[in-house]
Amino acid sequence: MFSHTFLLNQLWKIQHEEGYLSDKAIRLLSRQTGRSWVDLEGVISFYHFFRRKPAGRFLIFLNNSILSEFAGFPEVLKAFQESTGAHLNQTDPTDTFTLQMASCIGLSDVEPAALINWRPFINLTPEKVHHLIHQLKSGTDIDDLADRPLSDAYPNDEENKRLMIRPYQEGMAISKLIRMSPDEVIKEIMEAGLTGLGGAFFPTHLKWQSCRNQADPEKYIVCNADEGEPGTFKDRFLIQKYPGLLLEGMITAGFAVGARQGVIYLRGEYQYLIPKIKDAIRHFKNEGWLGNDACGIPGFDFDIDLVIGAGAYICGEETALLESLEGHRGEPRPRVHYPTERGYLGKPTVVNNVETLCTAARILEQGFEPYLNTRHPDSPGTKLFSIAGDCLYPGIYEITWGITVGALLERCGAVDPYAIQISGPSGELIPASWKDRMLGLHDLRCGGSVMIYNRQRDLLQILQNYNRFFMQESCGVCTPCRAGNYMLSVQLRKMERGLASTEDVDKLNDWAKLMEYNSRCGLGQTAPKAIIQAAQRFPEIMDQHTRTKNAPFDLDLATSAYDRIINELR
Repeated sequence: MFSHTFLLNQLWKIQHEEGYLSDKAIRLLSRQTGRSWVDLEGVISFYHFFRRKPAGRFLIFLNNSILSEFAGFPEVLKAFQESTGAHLNQTDPTDTFTLQMASCIGLSDVEPAALINWRPFINLTPEKVHHLIHQLKSGTDIDDLADRPLSDAYPNDEENKRLMIRPYQEGMAISKLIRMSPDEVIKEIMEAGLTGLGGAFFPTHLKWQSCRNQADPEKYIVCNADEGEPGTFKDRFLIQKYPGLLLEGMITAGFAVGARQGVIYLRGEYQYLIPKIKDAIRHFKNEGWLGNDACGIPGFDFDIDLVIGAGAYICGEETALLESLEGHRGEPRPRVHYPTERGYLGKPTVVNNVETLCTAARILEQGFEPYLNTRHPDSPGTKLFSIAGDCLYPGIYEITWGITVGALLERCGAVDPYAIQISGPSGELIPASWKDRMLGLHDLRCGGSVMIYNRQRDLLQILQNYNRFFMQESCGVCTPCRAGNYMLSVQLRKMERGLASTEDVDKLNDWAKLMEYNSRCGLGQTAPKAIIQAAQRFPEIMDQHTRTKNAPFDLDLATSAYDRIINELR
């Protein structure tokens, strides 16, 4: 009844077996699902990782995020091209290697990084790439070559305030759960003051209570593990380190709201985590914590399935994720109903991210008092931050809310910081001089990503990288986002070439505002945010790249590239 809607898993199965999605396979899938060829093509074409043409035996996705650019991406890309014989977005003549780029693969602290046949390879250098490709050509098993990335973890400075990064004893939350009623569980979460830790910060108990209050007996718990915001890797760390804690959080939520089924929506870039998740689910079933009368609670039947995303950033938005789960294109739904009212399959659904569910399990395990004891007056508990960029100690940090920007920079060993991107490209771009500003619910909110840029970094290069990311990830449904991102790229390109006037900067801001106020969903609304903030908070950057008036047309400069090519051909 439940799994037949998981079209993405069916498509992944075919692609892993055949290497691509052939016409024959789609015809067969159309007959099996009762869905038209056109409908299936519409779904397949929406996701970056589904292929309609054969690829090489080794499919390479090299991360092109801004942190990768600064860590040596151009040299690593060149090494891949030289060693494989494959041009970008093409397959080499021997059909061995296909080389493509990916936006951010959740390995920001160990850049440059790549996925080869969905295995991670980190801290790449040209020498390492040449050696790696030589080994693959020689027949070495790719699993013997793949890295096992586990980010450095920095627990809270104060031992009594370590809520998340601490030893995990499986079953502790469950042992408390079996002695509580659903209402008591929700009250515990309310007393702790837990809010959504993916970036929205909506009170978790209100979401759970809303779902519980729905009369429909068929309810669902969905774990949003589609961690696609560039610079973020905390959820990947939690799944690697504490998969059981995540399952206990989902069981807790399921018991609290009266759900019978949970599903983890895992981003396609994290396929190397599938065995760990499946092993944990299998173990929990063997322990009696999943299935009929789960955790030994009569009448509480709860199970968990796993669905793999396919490379669409927008599916991190909860309604787009639900559309994807139902086997559709991952386009956000109009906000007519909340998911807790009509979510997956039109049924009441709680969507929480990995960190929120893990924290809920920790609260149940320890009681709400330790969570409250760590709180800043305005913000309860602690938060995991993914910190990377120009700092000596990148990794995962458990931070008490209320820490100042200056203290955070000092703790991670920031090197000559100039700008900080909080919560990814759609978040806040702030000057490092804001040292006294606090990270918390009532000052600078942070969903988990902190990217640090020093004074040698080109802020315009950063903005252009962000813009390319949003152009790639826009679904193209609404004109403000589809056309707006392109127009932003035109103006940024003029600035890069030194041809922008103050009028062009005004156009840049006009397009940014148009997108912010008129785009259909959050992607388009936040895509220009860093540009707007750069103009406001780093005016010197705009001044460096603009002229007071438009420069006169230079015929020689305009035809120089043509003249060079003609001369080379002679």
